[in-house]
Amino acid sequence: MGRLFGTDGVRGVANTELTPELAFNLGKAGAYVLSKEEQRPVVLIGKDTRISGDMLEDALSAGILSMGGNVIKVGVLPTPAVAYLVKYYKATAGVVISASHNSFEYNGIKFFNGEGFKLDDALEEQIEELILDKVDINSHITGDKLGRCLTAEDDALELYVQFLQSTIDVSLEGMKLVLDCANGAAYQAAEAVFHRLGAEVTVLSNSPNGININASCGSTHPENLQTKVLELQADLGLAFDGDADRLIAVDELGRIIDGDKTILLCARMLKDCGLLAKDKVTATVMSNLGFHKAVSEMGCNVEVTQVGDRYVLESMLKTGGVIGGEQSGHIIFLNYTTTGDGILSALQLVKAVKASGKKPSELSDGITIYPQVLKNARIKNEYKKTYMEDPEISAAITRVEAQMHGEGRVLIRPSGTEPLVRVMLEGQDIEVITELAQELALLITKRLG
Repeated sequence: MGRLFGTDGVRGVANTELTPELAFNLGKAGAYVLSKEEQRPVVLIGKDTRISGDMLEDALSAGILSMGGNVIKVGVLPTPAVAYLVKYYKATAGVVISASHNSFEYNGIKFFNGEGFKLDDALEEQIEELILDKVDINSHITGDKLGRCLTAEDDALELYVQFLQSTIDVSLEGMKLVLDCANGAAYQAAEAVFHRLGAEVTVLSNSPNGININASCGSTHPENLQTKVLELQADLGLAFDGDADRLIAVDELGRIIDGDKTILLCARMLKDCGLLAKDKVTATVMSNLGFHKAVSEMGCNVEVTQVGDRYVLESMLKTGGVIGGEQSGHIIFLNYTTTGDGILSALQLVKAVKASGKKPSELSDGITIYPQVLKNARIKNEYKKTYMEDPEISAAITRVEAQMHGEGRVLIRPSGTEPLVRVMLEGQDIEVITELAQELALLITKRLG
């Protein structure tokens, strides 16, 4: 077995790769590691709407209880809700059972620490080593030393909705919004908070049945949302993924507003309010060249990280940034929360639209996003970190960059999970960059495949 933890927890097909036995062992090992900080750790567990959530929740809980830890089950809630509630309930850690935007047969287990941040790499490694090395950590405790399931004193969903309301100080009276909840964890919270703020709300994909999560809906499939926004002549459409930690928006003309544009619009609002700390915006290497130019035109600068919201957060904590994220819609507002939150991001975007006095399409059109083309080059694993040392590949990349004349860019990076190098080009002419990207990908495959 290889590594268990990826950049976003332990993932796999439920009951074949992510089994109840593995979930039980994650609970045991997690409680064992956490007990070094607190003798009887309390672990808050939330989940999305997948059919396998109940099975994994019970197995994980049993592992924790067998080691003397206590469990608080808060049911179906967005990932960011667990990150928020772990602090409210003063729990030792939080766990989310979700596979985010993946289809229903997948699931995942992700840990948060007591401050609502993703668990440190070092602690994940300790948990992983205990499982992979098959260390016998069973203390065979009995009697009153066993853990128990605790009842939350307050309603977790209500607490989270109240928190979301507190992040926005404007009324949404008169706004017509369409929400797509992906038949996932946002299906109750999103509708509740926008209704309370006075918006006229139409909700799509909010009838989860365990297997329809992310199925042709949500942030990865916004087509239904685009159609409904046009049909209802709504002001804005807002789509979340299965665990509601990302947002993709749709303007009143039915056009996509991706994560890059949402970050820019919200960063501009923060700057106008004097709240954009250090005039800094954090983004990954995949953020569009147009994004970088727009941030520069605001008199601000971009802190660039590798792909993954984990790395965006790490950078923000080091540099003091307050907003950062990815094209995919993972956006972190560090003044409010410790992780990406799709509903919170939607609230901030709506606030930015209201503050501007303009239509979403006008705001979106003010940002030039360059066409992007992505091609895969299949190579041998041993070359994934050394491809730039090949003189022919290096020379070809230099030629393409020169051809861009500063109005485009070349980004080549290895896949984290496959024997691939991803070739991404940005530029003004989609046909030109498509041809150039294809040529580079073929060259890399020919030389190193």
